Amino acid sequence: MRRTHILALFSLLITALLFSCGSGDEGSISFHTTPPNFKVAFIGDQALGVDSVAVLQLIKDEGSDMVIHSGDFDYEDDPDAWDQQINGVLGPNFPYFASIGNHDVGKWSEYQKKLEERLNRINGASCEGDLGVNSACSYKGLFFILSGVGTKGSGHVSYIKNQLVNNNSVWRICSWHKNQRLMQVGDKPDQVGWGPYEECRKGGAIIATAHNHAYARTHLMDNFETQSIASTSNSLRIEKGKTFAFVSGLGGRNFDEQNDELAVNDWWAAVYTPDEDAEFGALFCTFNHDGVENKAHCYFKDIDGRIPDQCDVESNVR
Repeated sequence: MRRTHILALFSLLITALLFSCGSGDEGSISFHTTPPNFKVAFIGDQALGVDSVAVLQLIKDEGSDMVIHSGDFDYEDDPDAWDQQINGVLGPNFPYFASIGNHDVGKWSEYQKKLEERLNRINGASCEGDLGVNSACSYKGLFFILSGVGTKGSGHVSYIKNQLVNNNSVWRICSWHKNQRLMQVGDKPDQVGWGPYEECRKGGAIIATAHNHAYARTHLMDNFETQSIASTSNSLRIEKGKTFAFVSGLGGRNFDEQNDELAVNDWWAAVYTPDEDAEFGALFCTFNHDGVENKAHCYFKDIDGRIPDQCDVESNVR
């Protein structure tokens, strides 16, 4: 009888272990997601002054939970003034993350120190690596890579690839400053290479850039290098191998003239430049929209209250 009980217990233990380990498929993985209605503001190319402050005030008024700033901070090599401008509107403990821009290189060690100090004040935020250059961060279930590709550092493509392969977040963001010429609507040349775009696409990450002082968003893409469009629907279904990219460079500095030859390309879902009477603003994305963990709603809003672009996003990276 005792032997029978031991065999039965052993059988139950084996069954429990097999059940807990699963069969190795993706259904056995626990995916991280954000709290319901978690709003992120995306900006770049900020500067110091009333327009930049107006964009920060818009970010506050929209009820944003965090900011991802894709480079070019104050244009004056003044980390103290830049940090004070943010603090004056959003406060010293507001979750504000940034990747390096070309106008930040000269005083980068000081800017990076400001970002590290802020990171240490943000409860629940974590970043590893060279912050803003080759770094991977997580906050409230959102995973984001802050890259200096095209601006500072090396090994960016392999870093991006490895970080995305080893991540299990529902929502992933790649942020860097510069562009490929065909991924902006101004006068910027190829400065990044297609590798980062393609690795982020393969990993199912939304691509946030700036540098071009305009706003533009692609359709859902299944190849950035060949500009292959997966869908022109305004409901974008992200998965590993399909995503979208945007330029959000209207943080307050000035406006770039539109390159009409580039702006009419069929991979653009939205373009907002002086040709469309653009004003400064930010792209806002609300993740876990209405409590649906893999749904998001994104919209660009300017400081005059206009919304020239909005879309729904669904993440199927599982």
